[in-house]
Amino acid sequence: MSQTPTPPVFDTNLAGLTLLHRGKVRDVYAIDGARMLIVTSDRLSAFDVVLPDPIPQKGRVLTEISNRWFARTTHLVPNHLTGLAVEQFVADPAERRMLAGRAVVVRRLRALPVEAVVRGYLIGSGWKDYQQSGRLCGIELPAGLAQAARLPEPLFTPATKAARGQHDENVPFAAVEAAIGSALAEQVRRTALVLYAYASRFALERGIIIADTKFEFGVDDQGRLILIDEVLTPDSSRFWPVAGYRPGSSPPSFDKQYVRDYLETLTWDKRPPAPRLPPEVIAKTTANYLEALRLLGTD
Repeated sequence: MSQTPTPPVFDTNLAGLTLLHRGKVRDVYAIDGARMLIVTSDRLSAFDVVLPDPIPQKGRVLTEISNRWFARTTHLVPNHLTGLAVEQFVADPAERRMLAGRAVVVRRLRALPVEAVVRGYLIGSGWKDYQQSGRLCGIELPAGLAQAARLPEPLFTPATKAARGQHDENVPFAAVEAAIGSALAEQVRRTALVLYAYASRFALERGIIIADTKFEFGVDDQGRLILIDEVLTPDSSRFWPVAGYRPGSSPPSFDKQYVRDYLETLTWDKRPPAPRLPPEVIAKTTANYLEALRLLGTD
């Protein structure tokens, strides 16, 4: 990362722009009818609950990783980046310093109400589902698969896009078709699988297994599918180091699974308010995100 670390950013309140939405991690501001400013904070959510402690440098890491993936995948799908400098729309010097490396100017599009989840390995809620039913999100799987096993082929397992403080829920593909139409639903599924296949090969060459990930899409005025939000970051994906991967147990990771694992040791019902994180957990989480950036940062 080229920027000098600055104090963590939990919430933003930009003076010259109107706040449209404050998500779990991102604050979205209106620029005009065609453009928005997306700011990636240092907030971290786990189990769909925003934790009270920011993770230093996280927002800049996520932004840089996303921007690199956006650039790498333009041959597969267009994305929402405009290439315009944040400084064109933010005049205050202090706000500019705070936003450096963590904000992007994007097109205003109609976001589709679906999380386009692709799973390549049997882990997390998918592993729990398989243990109970032999299925993953309703899809029949071979018997005898181990935790963290590679799936016979990557699976598209869509979910609802929950509001802040609410939980995403897995839904059948038919629900996506009902929500956005069969043709667009199929285009989302096909594009998500192609993106995952491309990214998985790229990351594997650099020592990272992408166990699963989620994409978000929008459509423009002409109905074209556009990749939006973030893409293939440690927040939206499970990143496992190749060297530490062993089927049969939950592998070490470069993503927020480290925080989830810590929270699972506590007596917490996974509802707000979330518990505070110890300094050593915060520091290790920052280190994990920076390591993911280091490994994925070269083309």
